[in-house]
Amino acid sequence: MPTSPGLAAQVFTMVVYLAVLFAPGLAAGFAAGLRGWVLAGFAPLLGYGIAGIAGPWYAAIGVPFTVVSFLVAVVVVTGIAYGARRFASRKDVPPRDEPLWGGWGHAGVVVCLLVGAAVGAYTVFHGLGTINSIPQGFDGVYHGNGIRYIADTGDGGLTGTSSTNWYAPGEGLFYPNAYHLVGSIAYRLSGADIPAILDTHAMLLPGLLAVSMVVLVRYFRGRAVLAGAAALVCVAPVTLCYESLDHGPLLPFLLGLALTPLGAVALHRYLVRPALDTGFVLTGAAVGLLTIHSSTLFAGVLFGLPLFAQHWLGRRLREIGRELLALLPIAVVCVLVAWLQLFGALGLATGDVPYLGWPATVPWNTAVGSLLTFQHFEAKPQFLLSAALLIGCVFAVRLGRLRWVAGTAVLIGVFAVAVMSTNAPLVMALSRPWWDDPYRFIAMATVPLCLLAAHGLAEVQRLVRDGLRVIRPLTGSRSAVPAALVVFAAFVAGTGVLYTGTNAGVVMPGFATNTTRPARDLPVSRAEAAAMVELGKLAKPGDWAMNDRADGSVWIYALSGVRTVAGHFDRAVQPPDARLLAARFNQYATDPEVREAVRRLNVRWVILGSGGYPDRAPRPAGLTGLDRLPFLHEVYRNEVSVLYRLDR
Repeated sequence: MPTSPGLAAQVFTMVVYLAVLFAPGLAAGFAAGLRGWVLAGFAPLLGYGIAGIAGPWYAAIGVPFTVVSFLVAVVVVTGIAYGARRFASRKDVPPRDEPLWGGWGHAGVVVCLLVGAAVGAYTVFHGLGTINSIPQGFDGVYHGNGIRYIADTGDGGLTGTSSTNWYAPGEGLFYPNAYHLVGSIAYRLSGADIPAILDTHAMLLPGLLAVSMVVLVRYFRGRAVLAGAAALVCVAPVTLCYESLDHGPLLPFLLGLALTPLGAVALHRYLVRPALDTGFVLTGAAVGLLTIHSSTLFAGVLFGLPLFAQHWLGRRLREIGRELLALLPIAVVCVLVAWLQLFGALGLATGDVPYLGWPATVPWNTAVGSLLTFQHFEAKPQFLLSAALLIGCVFAVRLGRLRWVAGTAVLIGVFAVAVMSTNAPLVMALSRPWWDDPYRFIAMATVPLCLLAAHGLAEVQRLVRDGLRVIRPLTGSRSAVPAALVVFAAFVAGTGVLYTGTNAGVVMPGFATNTTRPARDLPVSRAEAAAMVELGKLAKPGDWAMNDRADGSVWIYALSGVRTVAGHFDRAVQPPDARLLAARFNQYATDPEVREAVRRLNVRWVILGSGGYPDRAPRPAGLTGLDRLPFLHEVYRNEVSVLYRLDR
C-alpha cells in the first residue's frame, strides 16, 4: 500500500492541483475579457478545454504531452483569446439593473463559498479515510491507469488511456481524456502517488460545483443571498456528488457536472452580444465540457434548453433566426477544433463495445420521491433540503432571470424518472450518452433542484429580513446580513453541518473505509497494494506481469508503473493475448502459442491477489495450480497476495 502522506505533503498536493486547475484558465479567460466571479468560475473549464484539445492534437502530430508542451498550448490559446478580445466588435457594458451586491454581499458569498467548499472537501476526505485511498469500484482503476500512462509516455491521444487494457494493435478504445491530461500534469508537479491525485481532485469537486453555482446566480443577476445559499446547498445532497463517488467512482462525470452550469452562462453571454470574445468563451466552454466527457456536453444542452425558451419568449421569428445563425460559426469552430473527439465518440457508439444499459428497478412514484427527498438508495431522506425545495418551488416566480432553472429541473427530472423506472427502448436510446445509468441522472437532476432549494432559503431570509425591519430601532435598515446569518446557521445546524456524517458514510464503502468486509473480499486491500508496490521495486523497465483480471491486480500499473496483461476489470473486447494467457498460461512449458504471447508482451512476473470485481470471481483456468510449476519461483507473499518470477 502506498504510504499515507503527511499533512504537509497533502497540503502541497492540494495547492499544486488548485494551481493546475485554475492558472491556465485564468490566463486565457482574463485575456478574453472575463473578470471577477465569471473569470474565477470559468478558469477550470477553460483550462480543461485547453488540455483536452492540446493532448489529442499533439498526439496526432507526434508531440508528447508534458508540462512544457501544455504551457505552450496555454500561451497559444491565451494569445488567441487576447486577439478575440482586442478585435471584438463590441465590448461588455454591465447592464444598468445588474445588482452590485455591495461589499457585504461579496464578502458573504465568499464566506459561504469557502464554507461550502471546506465542508464538501472534509466530507469526501472523511469518506476516503486517507488522502490516497484506492477506489474499490469499477471505474477508478481506468482513471488511475490513464493518468499514469499519460505522465509516463506523453501520449495524449484519445485511445491512449484505454491502451493499458486494450493494447492489441487497432483495438484501442476512444475515451475523452481532459480529466486525465490535467491529472497527469498535477501528478508530475506534485510528486504524489496516483491514488492521492484521484482523491485530491475528488475533494475539490464540491467546491468547483459551488463556484459554478455562484457564477450562475451572479451572471443572471440573482441576489447575493441566493448565491451564498446555492454555495451551501449544492454540497449537501447525497445524490449529487457523494453517491457517485461510491458508485464507480464517476470522476470525469462529476467533474463535468460541476462545471455544467457555466455552459448556460457562456451561451447567454454570446446570445446577448455575439462577438469574437464571447464566441471564444462559448467555444472554450463547449470544448471543455466535451473533452471532459462526451455526455457532459449533452448534459449542458439539456441544462440550457429552458434558457433558450425563456430567452426567446415573445420574440419574433426573425430575431430567433438571427441568433440561431449567429451560433453557426461557433458550431463550425467547435467541430474543427474537436474533430478528433467528435469522430472518436461516433466510432465508440458504433463499435464493438456492448451497450446494455442499467435495469430499471423502481416504480415511477418511487423515482419521483427519490428526487424530491434527495434520497436514492440511502436509508434516510434529506428532508430539510426537501423543505427548502418546496419553498423555492412555491416562490419560483421570484427567481427573475433564473426562472428557466425551474424548467431545467422539470426537464432533467422527468428524464431521470424515466431512466429509473422503465427499460423502454426509446428511453435507453436517448440515455445512451450516460449509459442509461440512474446514478448519473439523479445527480444531473439534483443540480437545478439545488438552486431551487437555495432559492427557498433565500426567500426565508427575505421574510426574516422584513421581520427584523419591523423592529427598526434595534436593527436599523441593515437587517439583511443578520437575517442571512440566522437562516444559514439554522440550515447548517439543522442538516448536521450539511449532512456531513451521513454523506461521508455513503462515500466510505467505495474506498473500503471502516469496512467490516474481510481483506480477502476487497477488490484492492492494503496487503494487495503492498504486493503491487513490491513488484514495482523488483521489475525492470519494460517488464510486464501476468495477472487475474478480477482480483484487483489491475491497479498494478497505477501503483507501480509495471504493465499488466489485464489492465481493467472490464471483460469486454479483451486483447487476444489476454484471452489466451488467461485460459492457458499454466501450460507455458508445453504450449508454443503461450510462449509466443509471453515473449510478445515481455511477461516476466506473475501476481495473484484475492477478492476482486465481481466478488469471489473464479480464478481463470490458466492461473490455477501455479505453486507446482517449475518455471515459476515465488519471490514475495503476504496474507492475500503472491508474486512469482517467470524463468524463460
